[in-house]
Amino acid sequence: MPGFILHQGATVLCAHAGQAQPTVTDLRVKVGGQPVVTQPGPWTIAGCTLPPPPAANGPCVTASWVSAAVRVKASGMPVLLQDSQAVCTPTGTPLNVVVTQFRVKAQ
Repeated sequence: MPGFILHQGATVLCAHAGQAQPTVTDLRVKVGGQPVVTQPGPWTIAGCTLPPPPAANGPCVTASWVSAAVRVKASGMPVLLQDSQAVCTPTGTPLNVVVTQFRVKAQ
C-alpha cells in the first residue's frame, strides 16, 4: 500500500507522547528539502510519560522499524513510510506518525 515518505522533520510520537527522532538520515535524497529516513537506523525517544518500574515498564527510550517501503530505496535502504510499523524499547508499544510531508508517496 502506498504511503507518504518520512523525512527528518516528521512528527513521530511514542504511544505515551514522547518525541521520536531518527539517528540516521539519507543526506543524498530529500523530500520537501529535508533528508528522507531509511529503515535500519534506530530512533531515539525523549519525553515519554510512561513511568519506570515498578509502576510500569517505561519510559520508551529507542524504537526500531519493522516495516518500510518494498519498492523504493535510498542509498540501497528501504525508505520509511507514514504507515510503517515500529516497536519501542523497552515497552513494546508502537510509534505513531503524526505529521509528515504530503507530496511524495512510495510503495
